Amino acid sequence: MATEEDASARRRGTARWAVVALCGVQFVDVLGVTSAITAIPAIIRGLSAPPEATGLLATVYAAFFGGLLVLGSQLGDKYGPRRVLVVGLVLFTAVALVAATAQAILRLLSGIALEGTAAALSVPCALRLLLHVAAEPGARHTALAAWSATGAVAGVLGYVIGGVLTDAFGWQAIYAVYAPIGVLLLAGVFRCVPSLAPPDRYRRLDLLGAVLLVAAVMALIVGASLLERSGLHSIGLGSLAAGVLLILAFVAQQRRASTPLIPPAAPRSRNLRNGSLVSFVNTATTSSAGVLATLLLQQHLGLSPMQAAFTLMPFSLAVIAGSVLSRPLAARLPDQRLCSLGLGGIAAGNLVLAITAGRIAGLVAGVVVAGAGLGIAAVAATSLGTRVSDALTGSATGLLNTAAQLGTALGVAALVTIGSIASPPTGTAIAWTAGAATAGLTGLIMLTERTGGGSWGTTYA
Repeated sequence: MATEEDASARRRGTARWAVVALCGVQFVDVLGVTSAITAIPAIIRGLSAPPEATGLLATVYAAFFGGLLVLGSQLGDKYGPRRVLVVGLVLFTAVALVAATAQAILRLLSGIALEGTAAALSVPCALRLLLHVAAEPGARHTALAAWSATGAVAGVLGYVIGGVLTDAFGWQAIYAVYAPIGVLLLAGVFRCVPSLAPPDRYRRLDLLGAVLLVAAVMALIVGASLLERSGLHSIGLGSLAAGVLLILAFVAQQRRASTPLIPPAAPRSRNLRNGSLVSFVNTATTSSAGVLATLLLQQHLGLSPMQAAFTLMPFSLAVIAGSVLSRPLAARLPDQRLCSLGLGGIAAGNLVLAITAGRIAGLVAGVVVAGAGLGIAAVAATSLGTRVSDALTGSATGLLNTAAQLGTALGVAALVTIGSIASPPTGTAIAWTAGAATAGLTGLIMLTERTGGGSWGTTYA
């Protein structure tokens, strides 16, 4: 009897350490989205890169992460999530050294793109394994709470870690630190995380769809960055046109693919469409606000990366506060109204930033309001987007995350380009105003959407 109890205790202990290791994967991959933002001015100076590289530095990771996220889930289904997770961690660790030793902007951008690819392989497989090792209802709830909290903490610490490392050791440290962390995570996965048989080893992969999606997003981002540079407007417009054509090709390919990245039922789901739209706008208008604030603080107001990081830290704390506040609000408002409320907060925050551009007190107030709005809108968008039929449940979370990452990539590219119309703080204020208009308009659209009473319940429109 004692032997059985000891074995059960060992299994529980191993499962707890497995959850820690898998949440560590989530932490590192989410950290990669924000940690480099405060280092962008230092990277531009250190590599003598042109200013228009700013948009690429802020978006390439999110573009590859979001564009390949669903493919990463498909690979886990076909080859086994633990195996694909290990490949993703090995790639992430190796590429960290490539990025840290980059002497040219193109090599660094290539490394960041591969880091985003590694994150796309790792995150969906880590989540699937998390649900496997925490199969009991109580353990599952605790593990998912830890997963969500880990992502929130990574968002809070991203700006600060990036600023501290850049000030203390140079921008290269932001990427170099991932190498030892990656080795530790690999050791944890090998030691504690059990293998899981491929859920669908005969699944056909939509490689072409993934390539078209990433190529379309990158063409749009490159086109937007080239529009900032005099003499390259025609090339920029050509790149934007190519991006639009690639989007059309992607849509056509998805209709013909036997196992498309986007399930055929997804576009017909009102809840998933609206949830994805809000997820996209959430990050498009807040990630861009963070990048613009970082540039203004360092390039116009003369703050160091560490000072800029601590100035922006209230944004992430406000996101957590908004997420907590969303629970009592959800008892009173349907998801669409809650989305509108959160988007209204984002719009208001961007307007405060625009009106007070150039003053630190106004900047802090603006990011706090926008962060609280983002916390409310993000929870509401997830709740709305996952109120779907059972056949779409597995795809909904992946599509919502993809929309959020692509929102970061395209939103930052667009608003940084708008901000280049005039010198800061005027140009920055114009971009923040555009972000406010985008969030406000989307909030109004959500107000016109049909609601299903106090909540959507089991309505899968």
